Amino acid sequence: MTAVLDLPTPRNELFRWADMPALEAARALPPTPAAVPAAILADADRLVFVDGRLDTDSSRPGDLSIESGSIDSDHALARFAAGQGHRLTLAPRTVTTVEIVRVNAGEDSHMPLVITVGEDAVLTLVESYAGAGWSNALTRFDLGKGARVMRSVRVVQSAGFVSTRDEVTIGEAASFVSVALGATAAGTRFDAALTLEGDGAYAELGGALLTRDAQRQECAVRVRHAKPNGQSHQLWRAVAADRSTVSLAAAVEVARDAQKTDGEQSLRGLLLQRTATVNLKPELEIFADDVKCAHGATVGELDARALFYMQSRGIPAARAKALLTRAFVADALDRIADEQVREAFAADADAWLEQAL
Repeated sequence: MTAVLDLPTPRNELFRWADMPALEAARALPPTPAAVPAAILADADRLVFVDGRLDTDSSRPGDLSIESGSIDSDHALARFAAGQGHRLTLAPRTVTTVEIVRVNAGEDSHMPLVITVGEDAVLTLVESYAGAGWSNALTRFDLGKGARVMRSVRVVQSAGFVSTRDEVTIGEAASFVSVALGATAAGTRFDAALTLEGDGAYAELGGALLTRDAQRQECAVRVRHAKPNGQSHQLWRAVAADRSTVSLAAAVEVARDAQKTDGEQSLRGLLLQRTATVNLKPELEIFADDVKCAHGATVGELDARALFYMQSRGIPAARAKALLTRAFVADALDRIADEQVREAFAADADAWLEQAL
């Protein structure tokens, strides 16, 4: 019997749009054998977690330093994933590419992970979620001086619910870039708290959430500038079809000592039908006086004139809609630096478009 959990409710402002009924339904799904997705980067080190445990038979860790370790969190969902997990450490001035696959065969799968990136080290990280049930990940990143992380996350889980919580600390002159794609039938919540703790730190966060039928997906992101000369950019795109809902909440906080901060947010939603919903909530909290911060939030439909023009040139209506929607999503996915990863994510988006349109 599935244990009863004390889950957050809409009365909690941070979870006002959260689909907790979908999470509860995911927990009740029967266990189902789940296949491990094929590798995107054939030469990368590969870590495969099945039902929250490292699968040594499917993994290819190479020279990675992986140890057991504990992690805690008071976040309303991540606290269920807190506890004994794994710790991945990159030595200073190393360059590493890692692909992490999280597979859930059903019910609850909690995955705590700590990633420490040493001074001037570079990490390219690709993550995939597959299977069913409730996949609940808590990932903590600690970036040393001058470290660089380029991360891409995709949810291809066919059913259930995926909730991710990232807690990121970015040191002096370090950079953290993360792009997420939700193109799946599962309910999804991307949740992140980034702190730019070093002078000149850089953060870029964004992605595309694609929903159809009665599905709901959301992101809830907070970026805190704690030191001077930091830069942060958030770019999120939402596409909602049928009766589905996408919710994007993105906040930037600039502390009193974080002078010369440059913060930018771009939240855009696209409704494929007027029965769909996109919620946008950009937020700025500025306590310093020498900053440059801006945000924009818009929701609209496909350009009727562009559709008419394409159809007048012999392009079928469904194909024209797919091309325009694909261009809208490309704003987010084109920020993925690795060409192979970018093409794999674009293929996932295209597959979603074929089903939705």
